[in-house]
Amino acid sequence: MCLIFISFQQHPNYKLIVAGNRDEFYNRKTAAANYWSDYPQILGGRDLEAGGTWLGMSTSGKISMLTNYRDPKNINPAAPSRGQLVSDYLKSTITAEAYTRGVESDGKKYNGFNLIVGSPEELWYYSNYRNGITPLAPGFYGISNHLLESPWPKVLIGKQKISPVLRPNIVDPEQVLEILYDDQVADDDQLPDTGLTLERERALSSMFIKTPNYGSRCSTVVLVNKSNEVLFTERVYDLETFNYNTNTFRFTIP
Repeated sequence: MCLIFISFQQHPNYKLIVAGNRDEFYNRKTAAANYWSDYPQILGGRDLEAGGTWLGMSTSGKISMLTNYRDPKNINPAAPSRGQLVSDYLKSTITAEAYTRGVESDGKKYNGFNLIVGSPEELWYYSNYRNGITPLAPGFYGISNHLLESPWPKVLIGKQKISPVLRPNIVDPEQVLEILYDDQVADDDQLPDTGLTLERERALSSMFIKTPNYGSRCSTVVLVNKSNEVLFTERVYDLETFNYNTNTFRFTIP
């Protein structure tokens, strides 16, 4: 994912709400969300080139997600795939805290990333662009290609627009998905400076990105209510017409 919003332990009916867009090069082979044939307890999309994922959940209630940290001057083409950090947690049997500490110990071998792992009961955050791991307190968070809660325009606008649709007792994932499709670019004076050209910073500043070879390929909303019922909804976009297919999965955490 390259844009994630998280409502954690603050809604009257939901323990956890996750909403995000996955931005990627159009030519990277990807499978839409489903239960994995080799790990049937894992639900999520899949990167068919490296085998990992950007956001996934297990039927036991484990959840993990990742965004890339944008730093084009410090990209190591030989670095291991960051998506494995997400899937390895879902396959593991250790606690979220222990897993995050393990990632911290060798996080520098990866290109920049933000990782959140845990469950509807606890979430832990680590970035290899800052020191230490952090347990998330109840709250509403946004993260893009910088650190958690960095005030990038797409994060601020997204939180502002999503907050009202999270107020009802029953959240409609379709309303959240429509907000995630916002392709309005930010004003130049609001753009971050990450080492890209001004034209590229503009193109990447919207919540939903559309460029000739790179952009938002899917949007996902995960709802976990107080009864541990999970609703996992993914929209996958046609990269030429931007029409979409929506798939929804339901299960109950034991």
